[in-house]
Amino acid sequence: MLSEIDTRPFPAVPPAFNLSGHVLARAASPERTALVILHPEADETVSYSRLLQLTRGCATALLALGLTPGDRILLRLGNTLAFPVLYLGAIWAGLVPVPTSAALTGFEITALAALVSPRLIVAEPGIPLPDHPALVVTPDLAAWSGLPPAEIHLADPNREAYIIFTSGTSGAPMAVSHAHRAILARQTMHRHWEDLRQNDRLLHAGALNWTYTLGTGLLDPWTVGATALIPAAGMPPAALPALLERAQASILAAAPGLYRQLLRAKIPPLPYLRHGLSAGEALSGALRQAWRNRTGTDLHEALGMSECSTYISGSPTRPAPEGATGFPQPGRHLAILDDTGHPVPRGQQGELAVSTADPGLMRHYLGHTPPQGRWFRTGDAAVMAPDGSVTHLGRTDDLLNAGGFRVSPTEVEAAFHALPDLIACAAVPVEPAPGTTIDIQDLFFNTPARRKFLKTEATEYAQREN
Repeated sequence: MLSEIDTRPFPAVPPAFNLSGHVLARAASPERTALVILHPEADETVSYSRLLQLTRGCATALLALGLTPGDRILLRLGNTLAFPVLYLGAIWAGLVPVPTSAALTGFEITALAALVSPRLIVAEPGIPLPDHPALVVTPDLAAWSGLPPAEIHLADPNREAYIIFTSGTSGAPMAVSHAHRAILARQTMHRHWEDLRQNDRLLHAGALNWTYTLGTGLLDPWTVGATALIPAAGMPPAALPALLERAQASILAAAPGLYRQLLRAKIPPLPYLRHGLSAGEALSGALRQAWRNRTGTDLHEALGMSECSTYISGSPTRPAPEGATGFPQPGRHLAILDDTGHPVPRGQQGELAVSTADPGLMRHYLGHTPPQGRWFRTGDAAVMAPDGSVTHLGRTDDLLNAGGFRVSPTEVEAAFHALPDLIACAAVPVEPAPGTTIDIQDLFFNTPARRKFLKTEATEYAQREN
């Protein structure tokens, strides 16, 4: 049996389509709560009717600046309501938003701006701007709410909808162009990863410019008519347990690192929490079990990438087997390939690949041709079990060669996760001399001896620097 699974097709893509219109179709229930931005004291609540009003008013304001469909808008925004309004408003008008991290320096964002050539930059005060000739404006929610609504721009679902940045396998930022149709590929995640329902309240703890937060934290809840919960900017992880309880969150979405931090905090009873979602890095079995023991709920992992979002996951209705990442989501066509591009037998490791016909796959990297051939190779090493479950083994260029055996560093790291007081670990190869490679593990323990060692090291380093 080969490592190839084809569960297509997805629902047909309409000939005229708009991503924002699809996401906000549930705004017909106007007084339902779409978004709650969680502050230490008074939360900011946004209804579906206000979200739709702001989105269409924002689209009107952008078009009034002389922009035309296809023009790109660079977003320099923080974790505020302006971020999703600009994102959806631009797409509603047929414009192309380009979300970026507010943490980027002026030098870094200048390089990215040169790559995407925006016609407009929308920025909040205090966030570094690029050296670029495009017009810069600040968001004005009050003004947008009073503008007449713009007509939705319906056109080819394959046209450019938004651009996001990814480091890519080379480590250099890559601009990923996504089509309007990409949102349709997320429908399978609602059931086969998130188990997302209209009465859910989903809390995502990440920055809004992160594709994981933008998709899972905002677009998915709004598509099904649920409520998105987002901590306000500057909210520390230590505050999350209390926020989960107060906001009556039914689903928590975060990266494994945040779950580790939460387990070191005092977690109150969470009677509304149904389960947690994990993505962004590998979820260890030990962390998953520790979360179960502490909260009585499970964690469900998803594997994806900026170029195609998630395509492998576990879910409450089909949990991933212990040690595995999950199963290919229904509607997907994927395989695990050898170096010649052919599917390997199940149980044998290879490189994960997604069909180039997948509606969630990017259009292309800016400056590059669209993906060619039958498969888009992801650069992820994996193995498929006889039952179709997939275990992610890390990046193909990260695999270690131990005595002739190819070993994933994530497997080595997973072996240490059950050790008491371990807070982080890493397995990496080093080359002390040409042709000589040693695989080492760096373990970080939260013990008095380790804390004393780190304090001594920090003191000695400071003395040397001074």
